[in-house]
Amino acid sequence: MSQPAKHQYIFTVRDRCRLCYACIRECPAKAIKIESGQAAIIESRCIVCGSCVKVCGRNAKMYSFSIDKVKKLLRDEPKVAAIVAPSMAAEFTDIADYKAFVGMIRALGFNYVNEVAFAAELVAHKYQELLGNNPNNTYITTCCPSIVSFVEKHHTQISASLAPIVSPMIAMAKVLKTIHGENIKIVFIGPCIAKKGEIERKEFQHLIDEALSFVELRRMFSEKEITQHDVTPSEFDPPLAGKGAIFPISGGMLQTVDLQEDFVKGEIVVAEGRQQITGVLKEFEEGHLDAKLFDLLCCNGCIQGPGMSNNEQFFNKRKSISNFTKRKFDKLHQEQWKKDLELFRKLDLSRTFAPDDQRVATEINEKDIRKVLMDIGKNSTDDELNCGACGYDTCYDHAVAILNGNAEIEMCLPHTIIKLHNYIQELDVTNKNLESTRAALKQSEKLASMGQLAAGIAHEVNNPLGVIIMYSHILLDEIDPSSPVFRDMQLIVEQADRCKKIIGGLLNFARRSKVYFERINVNLIVKDSLRAVILPPNVKLLIQVRTKDPMVECDHDQMVQVLSNLFKNAIEAMPNGGTLKVVVEDNFETEEMLLEVTDTGTGITQETLERMFEPFYTTKTNGQGTGLGLPIIYGIVKMHRGNIKVETNNDPTKGATGSSFIVTLPRKSTDEDALKKQQN
Repeated sequence: MSQPAKHQYIFTVRDRCRLCYACIRECPAKAIKIESGQAAIIESRCIVCGSCVKVCGRNAKMYSFSIDKVKKLLRDEPKVAAIVAPSMAAEFTDIADYKAFVGMIRALGFNYVNEVAFAAELVAHKYQELLGNNPNNTYITTCCPSIVSFVEKHHTQISASLAPIVSPMIAMAKVLKTIHGENIKIVFIGPCIAKKGEIERKEFQHLIDEALSFVELRRMFSEKEITQHDVTPSEFDPPLAGKGAIFPISGGMLQTVDLQEDFVKGEIVVAEGRQQITGVLKEFEEGHLDAKLFDLLCCNGCIQGPGMSNNEQFFNKRKSISNFTKRKFDKLHQEQWKKDLELFRKLDLSRTFAPDDQRVATEINEKDIRKVLMDIGKNSTDDELNCGACGYDTCYDHAVAILNGNAEIEMCLPHTIIKLHNYIQELDVTNKNLESTRAALKQSEKLASMGQLAAGIAHEVNNPLGVIIMYSHILLDEIDPSSPVFRDMQLIVEQADRCKKIIGGLLNFARRSKVYFERINVNLIVKDSLRAVILPPNVKLLIQVRTKDPMVECDHDQMVQVLSNLFKNAIEAMPNGGTLKVVVEDNFETEEMLLEVTDTGTGITQETLERMFEPFYTTKTNGQGTGLGLPIIYGIVKMHRGNIKVETNNDPTKGATGSSFIVTLPRKSTDEDALKKQQN
């Protein structure tokens, strides 16, 4: 576990932080920034309220423990006193009698155990005097050190309204110094970790030596195996408290001295928790609230402090405080209590403040903020959801934090989700393209292998076939047409010529033919290709030319052969009629031309789709096709450094059936390129 720096009361355990932004969301001072992928505390802005500690479900936010320092005090110092916050009644509900609790603290080695509740009564009387002597002034209570820091650092303009009265903890330290002398060492025990910072303020130094949370106290009990059954119960050391034990709940100070909380007149405002205190201080700063006293607690009462381990319901804790106060007050020696109050009311419980402006710079350019908002997808105010998922109340605040280096764009959950969806879509497209490329590579490897075989067969058969054709023609010329063998010889000649065409097709498929490139208008190629086919009356022809430059370098005759074969196949796929669509358009990304031939026929099965470019594979009946049409087309297109792909649907339940053959051709080629193709 990483150790905190000096005076860094709250720190981050880096390997536990998962960037849920709950700490930022709960921090009233926004004293947290995302640094190297971790939510780090901005020490200068932190008010040590511990909100981040309370909300972190993974215990990534921790606070400094003082157990070792307290043990050293108990070991080395002759007199050490423990002053215990009145919220102990809400924490140690598992201990039946508070006197047993006092005995447990004494068993740790403390010489004295006193109630901070007594000093709370002194402080409450000071507030009563302050309000009575200054009826025209407005004051903010200063019992909560986090509230003091919050005003000093983030509401500097109203720091003059902080009541110049010490907290009950400091007041109790002054009481003990008066009783036992300046050399006594004092340890505060309570629910608040901000007290660790309060005791180090310059004007309070040497009053209190260490501050323990209730969590730390429980650990010390556990380490020494101290339980309520193993100790001698005892009363707190005098002076004893009366109503001051009610201090830790909301409005407790008012009840201590019977101040009336008059909400109708608005003279007293009581607020607790992040949302209430930030709202009250902002409205007061802006001049919207007019009251005599703002009684503020950073937590929802001290019974909800970050240094508590008791997770009971709020109202159960509140009830425990009320019951404890009533029981204790009923048994209190009233006369002695009043004498003690009178004796110590003369103590100087005044204090000063040190404004330390940590407000976010306001000179940020509005254009820069708008730019950041656009970067996170907030192009208008309607896009600003203000969902708070990033930890900031508004998208605007998030943008300002980004510009100040305290936040990142990725913290915006809606923006991140949209980016994630886009990445998934892009990945899906990439996967589909990869799968298509793999299929094409597999097909190319298979066709290349067959092409080599076809080229070898064509080469071996071509020479003897040429001899057969030559001599069959000579014999046919020499035979009398009236001879009975003339028709037989004629059939031999026809079939030999047919074999020659088949061999020519094999050579084309194997890319062994010469390509003569010339600059040609694609419209002419389409027109000449259509002349080679007979269009049935029930087939509608639709031609769409959407290219800005119709010129392309190719072999005219071979490309006519490609398109005419595709037209014939399309017509044959529509025996009951349909639409033959020819589209010519540009591919601006690759500077290529696309020739698309689409039919509304029956579509192509998956089995046929996988084998359609194989030589001699055909779905036609015997005698109606050689299975070389598409392989030849494939060979011609490849010789033009182009590509051909097929999109088809033969399932009516998935939409309109039909097929599209898309031929991609580079606009420019060279004889050198063609020569290389021939050599390959």
